[in-house]
Amino acid sequence: MLIIPAIDLKDGHCVRLKQGDMDNPTTFSEDPGAMAQHWLAQGARRLHVVDLNGAAAGRPKNEAAIKAIIKAVGQELPIQLGGGIRDLDTIERYIDAGIGHIIIGTAAVKTPGFLQEACTAFQGHIIVALDAKDGKVAVDGWSKLTGHEVVDLALKFQDYGVEAIIYTDIGRDGMLTGVNIEATVALARQLSVPVIASGGITNLDDVKQLCAVESEGIMGAITGRAVYEGTLNFTEAQALADRLSA
Repeated sequence: MLIIPAIDLKDGHCVRLKQGDMDNPTTFSEDPGAMAQHWLAQGARRLHVVDLNGAAAGRPKNEAAIKAIIKAVGQELPIQLGGGIRDLDTIERYIDAGIGHIIIGTAAVKTPGFLQEACTAFQGHIIVALDAKDGKVAVDGWSKLTGHEVVDLALKFQDYGVEAIIYTDIGRDGMLTGVNIEATVALARQLSVPVIASGGITNLDDVKQLCAVESEGIMGAITGRAVYEGTLNFTEAQALADRLSA
């Protein structure tokens, strides 16, 4: 079980949002490269990076900060990157720069043909992020709920050849209210590709609960606010996950 620290980028800074609210960010660092080095030093094995401005604009907006992160840790710490990636040229540019996995969210839901092309052109590099509330998928930085069921879309995208599905319960993200284990497991059981849990991780109890269902197909968990505000010690969390997964 991978515990994956998140770096969310807004205006070149590392921030966290509550439930996706761009007007209410908490800034944790003004040096994304240094923050990436911090997580590498703490023993992280993968880094989750999101271009929040890019997600809102539909095109990359924090490329300088992303390049700083790649320069700081790119050879030693695999990076998965999302936020406003809507065309194949952008994917190619990021992969050439050293990004290991590209995360496609809103574009996967709105233009599934693009996702299919991306999976074909960049096999092994594409992850889909599905953000949901009460089982329904949300798009455009969580501002719009669609009528799509999470499971239906996940099964379709699995057939396209995605590497994994990131599942976020947007009612819990950034709220430190615990992971929606039930919904995450229900999704993972329907899929053959692994699920990465996201949203609500608060403490070691959440890590224990996730490790208990790892065999259902949950390969990791993304954590943000908890490791920045100190309710979860990252090194302890990964050590616990390693112990329980052994």
